[in-house]
Amino acid sequence: MAGGLIAGFDAGQTHTTCRLAFADSGAVLAQGVGPGVTHLAAPAAAERFEAALRSSLHAALEQLDPAAPPLAAAAVGASGIELGSSSEQRGRLITAKALALPGDRLWVGGDERTALRGAMGHQRGGILVISGTGMIAVGRNAAGLEHRCGGWGWLVDQAGSACDIGRDGLSLSLAMADGREPATGLQARIWQALGLDVTDPQASQAIKARVVDPGFGAAGFAALAPVVSAAASDGDAQAFAILARSAETLAQMVKAISCHLGLEAPPVWLAGGALEHLHPLRHAFEQALTRHCPRATIAPPAGDACDGALALARGLAIT
Repeated sequence: MAGGLIAGFDAGQTHTTCRLAFADSGAVLAQGVGPGVTHLAAPAAAERFEAALRSSLHAALEQLDPAAPPLAAAAVGASGIELGSSSEQRGRLITAKALALPGDRLWVGGDERTALRGAMGHQRGGILVISGTGMIAVGRNAAGLEHRCGGWGWLVDQAGSACDIGRDGLSLSLAMADGREPATGLQARIWQALGLDVTDPQASQAIKARVVDPGFGAAGFAALAPVVSAAASDGDAQAFAILARSAETLAQMVKAISCHLGLEAPPVWLAGGALEHLHPLRHAFEQALTRHCPRATIAPPAGDACDGALALARGLAIT
């Protein structure tokens, strides 16, 4: 098995990436991209999951010599798969069918776990914080124990995410329209982003109808987060307060994981579009982290989720 290929998959909601490498050396050979996946409880999710794996693997294999060795092992980090859940078991069955591999040559789990492994590289412990449309944090200690915080679904637990920032900004804009809060430029910015006019007396009702549309959801709220961030950068105190609350939540997650795993001075790796692009959020998080975990250090990740998946697959292939 050691001379075969290994595959590491990062299966997100927008696209799936497959990276191929030699099992014995770990040298990366090719990468392919396919369609995204949905939560495995959704309609037609199994078919979409299998198609995403097959398509991305095929795109990667097309770049190799036809005489390349067969696939020896694979690891899949996928959005929405919870450790020890029925979704994990179902994901393993679908993956085994899609890749024609036995169960003992497969690892299937949440993409936060593969992202953590990729970020760690050769380090023995640390904490990964992801803030994008959603949020989650997961850590690992030198004994191999892992613990996660957050990421329990956008309807109940998304503080620290772009979804939450956008929703709080929109909520505040409605309070401003009602006169419950003093109006600032944030209201006009958000309503303009929604294609609405602050002078329109029906605008609030239009927002109410918009947010309950099934097509709006977490992504619709998250799309407003950059508007809140821009207002904060321009000095809007209310907008900055929204970002500061999210930053505080993310820092508290790091503290909780540190305490649970006994990590006294952990490296902290950051991922996700909110922490990457919303600069006031990133700055506020760094300040909050100093307060909650003064010995923690923000560090550049060694690799990405595909690298983490390859590391897990290689461990299966060479045993």
